[in-house]
Amino acid sequence: MQCGLLGEKLGHSYSPQIHGELAGYEYRLYERAPDEVEEFVRRGSWHGMNVTIPYKKTVVPFCDELSETAAAIGSVNTLLRREDNTLFGDNTDAFGFETLLCSVMSESLTGKKALVLGTGGASVTVCAVLKKRGANVVPISRSGENHYGNLNLHADAALLVNTTPVGMYPKNGERPVDLTAFPSLEAVLDVVYNPARTALLLQAEALGIANAGGLLMLVAQAKRSAEIFLGKTLPDSEISRITSLLRNQMQNMILIGMPGAGKSLVGKALAEQLGRPYYEADEELEKAAGMPIPAIFEREGEAGFRARETKTLAALGKLSGVVISTGGGCVTREENYPLLHQNGVIIRIHRDTDKLARDGRPLSLHADLNKMFAVRDPLYTRFADYTVDNNGILIYTLQAIKEVLT
Repeated sequence: MQCGLLGEKLGHSYSPQIHGELAGYEYRLYERAPDEVEEFVRRGSWHGMNVTIPYKKTVVPFCDELSETAAAIGSVNTLLRREDNTLFGDNTDAFGFETLLCSVMSESLTGKKALVLGTGGASVTVCAVLKKRGANVVPISRSGENHYGNLNLHADAALLVNTTPVGMYPKNGERPVDLTAFPSLEAVLDVVYNPARTALLLQAEALGIANAGGLLMLVAQAKRSAEIFLGKTLPDSEISRITSLLRNQMQNMILIGMPGAGKSLVGKALAEQLGRPYYEADEELEKAAGMPIPAIFEREGEAGFRARETKTLAALGKLSGVVISTGGGCVTREENYPLLHQNGVIIRIHRDTDKLARDGRPLSLHADLNKMFAVRDPLYTRFADYTVDNNGILIYTLQAIKEVLT
């Protein structure tokens, strides 16, 4: 059985891996120019096809039959070539978004205001699902009745959904709105899944608002598509299993801790064991600066070094599936936290101060490490998702890291 994903420019996609996990059938990526789409859809040799932007509306006229959902939304992301060669079109994005919605807001939406940022294809599907759930849906666009200039009219919104690409890789850190303008928010959703936590979701997290990114939606819609391709029901448990698998695969492992705590040694060994790329933030900083860290401190002082460090962490934080060891003082700048947290799990490597190495560390050579520890300890606690002891043998440290991540 031949299946795949149709789009104009696909780049990297997790869809082949997801469908491989679901059923193991052949799943390819098909990039086609606009003038090639009709021929490919009508006369291709495929059995099942997912469709992504910009062709979700393009393929609608080619379908001999539409599901109720696809007809109501006017958008198709799943095609099935039936035995009589007719084409059936469905919209499984709706199921995917409803799954995402229920993960953070399963109660009734009747009468609650839901703001949907954007008016593109994803917005149409999201709005349809929310209206079906009884919400008072307000799409927000750049112009029109409800726009970014009059968001003050909607301070009573209970739900906010971002369907725009704002904040998506590689433009990490951008945020479409300031959530403090909506004091009644119960949940925030973002259909973007790279980075795992967009700037919008990071702000929601900081404000204590329930939130979720688009990875769950991606997997859920794929599961429903696979059911259409196969003509049978798959366990709902596959959604959470594959989502967890991808999340673990995509997340970075960030090591923080006091200078000399052994982050580099642990990071290199961890990366080797897991088969992941390894980056040492200080080494990347030196490459970009063209000089060693002691020289940077001598010429630019600590402030200059910290500015360079933040720039380095901003670049490293955008990566996925890597191990990164950071400089001991990165926690002294709060702006570094979202850079590391957006795609990563942050692990504090702890070593007693009398065992900390000092060589090659400008701030450690003549510092009272106990006083430094007293200042930084609460900062490490603030940044870290987990703390692992590194006072013993390396193999035990690595084992402890694996245990907290499972």
